[in-house]
Amino acid sequence: MNALDRPDPAEVPAFYHGYIALAPGHDLVRAIHDASDRERTTLARITPDLGDHRYAPGKWSVKEVIQHVIDAERIFAYRALRFARNDATELAGFDENTYAPNAQVDRRELVELTRELELVRACSTALFQSFSTEMLLRTGTANGNRISVRGLGWVIAGHTTHHMNVLEQRYL
Repeated sequence: MNALDRPDPAEVPAFYHGYIALAPGHDLVRAIHDASDRERTTLARITPDLGDHRYAPGKWSVKEVIQHVIDAERIFAYRALRFARNDATELAGFDENTYAPNAQVDRRELVELTRELELVRACSTALFQSFSTEMLLRTGTANGNRISVRGLGWVIAGHTTHHMNVLEQRYL
């Protein structure tokens, strides 16, 4: 078994299975790189005037979607770091619907958010590349659910792909 392979479904809460299914390929680092390529292609199509666009009342703006991807990736990577280092502390969940309005993205430019997402992704990629096989296979508990370190990496790749699909299908 290669630790970079897709995780066994038992390593990841069922809620995340759909995200992992969207992640491209069979190698974790490659999947993260491919998700980054997809992200760059999608975000390049979004013009600054679309940053505050919402496809329906009560839905997130384009900038809020991008901020959500940034926030979620930071949290997933933090969880992976804690679990990789054998930290057995149970980690709390997060409510993305509380995070979104509190991010105050209306005061930020689209180009700023896009650049931040690139930086966060570069850090996540470096983090997952630094993990040994043993670290990738470790597990921990977040939001009351067991998940493996590699599972969190695959969630990052699939979560990004999911939101790029949403941007393409509902905003562009």
